[in-house]
Amino acid sequence: MSKTKRESDITWKYCESLPTNRLQVKCKFCSHTCWGGIARMKHHLAGTKKDVIPCCSVPDEVKAIFLKLLEDKGKKKEEMNLDCGEVRKNDLQQMTINASYKNREDVIQEICNCIYGNALPFNLVRSPFFIQMLKAVGDYGKGLKPPSYHEVRVSYLKKAVDKVQKCLEKYKSDWEKWGCTLMCDGWTDGKGRSLTNFLVNSPSGTVFLKSIDTSDVIKDGKKMYELLDSIVDEIGEEHVVQVVTDGASNLVAAGRMLMEKRTKLFWSPCAAHCLDLILEDIGELPVFYNTISNAKKVTTYIYRHTWVLNLYRKYSNGRELARPAVTRFATAYLTLNCIKQQKNALRSMFASEEWATSPHGTKSEAKQVMNLVLSDGRFWRSITYCLKCVNPLVKVLRLVDGDAKPAMPYIYEAMDRAKEKIAENFQKQETRYKKVWKIIDTRWNLQLHRPLHAAAYYLNPR
Repeated sequence: MSKTKRESDITWKYCESLPTNRLQVKCKFCSHTCWGGIARMKHHLAGTKKDVIPCCSVPDEVKAIFLKLLEDKGKKKEEMNLDCGEVRKNDLQQMTINASYKNREDVIQEICNCIYGNALPFNLVRSPFFIQMLKAVGDYGKGLKPPSYHEVRVSYLKKAVDKVQKCLEKYKSDWEKWGCTLMCDGWTDGKGRSLTNFLVNSPSGTVFLKSIDTSDVIKDGKKMYELLDSIVDEIGEEHVVQVVTDGASNLVAAGRMLMEKRTKLFWSPCAAHCLDLILEDIGELPVFYNTISNAKKVTTYIYRHTWVLNLYRKYSNGRELARPAVTRFATAYLTLNCIKQQKNALRSMFASEEWATSPHGTKSEAKQVMNLVLSDGRFWRSITYCLKCVNPLVKVLRLVDGDAKPAMPYIYEAMDRAKEKIAENFQKQETRYKKVWKIIDTRWNLQLHRPLHAAAYYLNPR
């Protein structure tokens, strides 16, 4: 569950902001990076090819979500533009003579000067709050007195907080009625501080509760237990059914202490984090480690040399190769998948006359990469072997980390199916997947095998 950033927009579930620049985001499926924030990333995931290349690894269900999202957004924007007074040819006759001579360009220039002068993000103009603000100013008319510093910083901020608190009452009433889950989400900010977000999930949805700087206590299981205990008190022990954290040893200890004190609640590790650890453990097996290392050589060489990258894009029709990195969501295995998909493009590039006559083709590093792609059949067989082992687990990871449906009732069955699929991929030849199964079973028995998961599976009508 650890990550560097989390936003309310659904797009942040499938991409992440790079620490060096908040407007540069990275796709979690193919690792493509682009400028322009999540607005452009939505087109990347939807595959619209609008100002950005489409994602080569996005699942069909995610692509469908973003296509519909962009379609709905376009319709909503049309309605908002009309509400703000967008001039249509048929409506021009209804305008007064004075209104038709108003200079829109001067007004827009002043708005842009405010945005540029205060280094505000350009996406601000797409915000419904920005559009609503302009509409309210237009409705008020001439003579509006702007808000004072005190009004913005104190008076109206307090009103906004009160409004949010009032909205939370609906959620809190559901906590009393149905119970809730307290979720502990750790991340590191740009200053290197260890921050922990606390969220509460219930059938009504997920609510952000608070964020605490835990730099001094995050490694201490007892202090993290005391912190979790105080949050449970704040929510109400009788309302909390489950506490979810990642599987780090300090939080495992904190969870056990919490269950000893509060016998009516359960502690569970984050299923997504546990699955990511399974994939990490599998990656330490020699065949996986060597295959990922060779794949990294290929992608690192291509992306390090601009001319080679442009040549690759020519043969791959603009499709990118995801580069391995120490990130979540099995980035290294997504890279292997991309390399396998672009096998013909890579081979065509290294076999081309352009490559043979280029200065790059004579260098030792380039020859190593070329031999991997063109001559090393074991490299391609190893990629196929690795993907047969991990693809079923990546599907489970997407299930438990998504918001499409609650994952708890499906974890037991999903893990069983994943293991069976791995076995089927190797025609039930146990020697070929025995070590992978052992890693899965070890993590499952130590962390994922929880009473609530079993109960949810038993009570699941499907």
